[in-house]
Amino acid sequence: MTMKLIPALLAMVSLGALGPRLDAATAARPNIIVIMADDMGAGELGAYGHPTHRTPNLDQLARTGVKFETAYTSPVCHPTRFTLMTGQYGFRTGVLNFSGKRGGPPVKHEGADDISNHVTFGQVLKNAGYATALAGKWQLSGSYPTVVREAGFDEFCIWGYREHYSADDRAKAEAAGISFRSRYWHPSVCRNGRWVPTGANDYGPDIFSDFLLEFVRRKRDQPFFIYYPMPLTHGPWLPTPDSYQPGMNRERSNAANFQANVEYTDKLIGRLLHALEQAGVRENTLIIFTGDNGTGGDGKSTATEKGARVPLIVNAPGLIKTRGTTLALADTSDVFPTVVEFAAANVPAKHVVDGRSLAPFLRGERDTTREWIFAYQADRRILRTERWLLEDNSPRHYGKLIDCGASRDGTGYRDVTNSKDTEVIAARAYFDRLLENLPAPLLDHDGAPNEKNDPEAKRAKRQKKKQG
Repeated sequence: MTMKLIPALLAMVSLGALGPRLDAATAARPNIIVIMADDMGAGELGAYGHPTHRTPNLDQLARTGVKFETAYTSPVCHPTRFTLMTGQYGFRTGVLNFSGKRGGPPVKHEGADDISNHVTFGQVLKNAGYATALAGKWQLSGSYPTVVREAGFDEFCIWGYREHYSADDRAKAEAAGISFRSRYWHPSVCRNGRWVPTGANDYGPDIFSDFLLEFVRRKRDQPFFIYYPMPLTHGPWLPTPDSYQPGMNRERSNAANFQANVEYTDKLIGRLLHALEQAGVRENTLIIFTGDNGTGGDGKSTATEKGARVPLIVNAPGLIKTRGTTLALADTSDVFPTVVEFAAANVPAKHVVDGRSLAPFLRGERDTTREWIFAYQADRRILRTERWLLEDNSPRHYGKLIDCGASRDGTGYRDVTNSKDTEVIAARAYFDRLLENLPAPLLDHDGAPNEKNDPEAKRAKRQKKKQG
């Protein structure tokens, strides 16, 4: 299978090509909210066994909904965001890593790395009659004046980069002392294409949260779709409004602040739940909470289960079966088809979806999801079944084969890479068959997934410079 992205194939779908709006059928459709925490692996939540992090709101969602014990995503956020929004793995989107890093697109925010060249869940649900909004950390392509609207969002409030503002607003922000790198205290905030003035005591995650609460209140009488890629808990780890004490340096990152960041994430989830209840739409709202990769400094950017395993909690009192903890498998590619099915929306016929809809399992119509899950970064691949795990596999080396037994958190895992046991041989053969249809690029040399200045990216940049 070719590793080249075919831009014409991905660009052939515009909003107008996604099919007609179904306005007459929208009234009874559920509201849908997809929340993605940043740099927070599964083990950081109380529901997943953390001994000291207090996350009562997410723990309650897990108890009264469905908590997937084993859910995988890419070990780094950029390819995760594409997979979440498109339902496609990186070998199909062409986004396997950050641009300029090993195996990533050669040019930032062009071609494959431009999200507007792909079919997104925002486009599909908007075209199905949903009011759509996005808040938090966007990080993908887009510039003034459209910013994220090309990805299917009517309204947005995001951590703004320089390119998200008009020249006039950019000058005003600079004159006000705004750092475009700031997402927490004195943040750079772009709302619907305009700069939002902020002060030293303003906290970005609160601003993004307030925007969503107001959106819920305004759209309570029609189906709405919210994508909420949270800035927390990505570094810098700064004090939160709850943990800040007089005399603290609010701009100094400290690992001791990480717990407060996790707990403030949970608090913001609680605010959103309360807003849904006040608006009278809690029973008809599907909430999906997950993460973009393993915890920063403790799994992230490693082609291991610790890098790929994230929380996945689904809750909707009036829509799904309460299962609590499940051992059923899921990965990030499953979010797109799940959202589309609950919305009764239509996907363009030529848009291949790698994920499997979890809707039948969530509604109690089926007790299984899928036999295997997949994660990737650059040329590295991770595969998991209920019992077996293959880590750090690439075309240049096999990686590590692990017998997990009945465990899901690393307890009792056994390295069986070199075992000649018949069960191990069968597991290896099964993974080999799967990998034939989950291709990875053959890169120049065998380097780490987060390696900078990949030789292939350097060559592409040199070639572009010559042509320009």
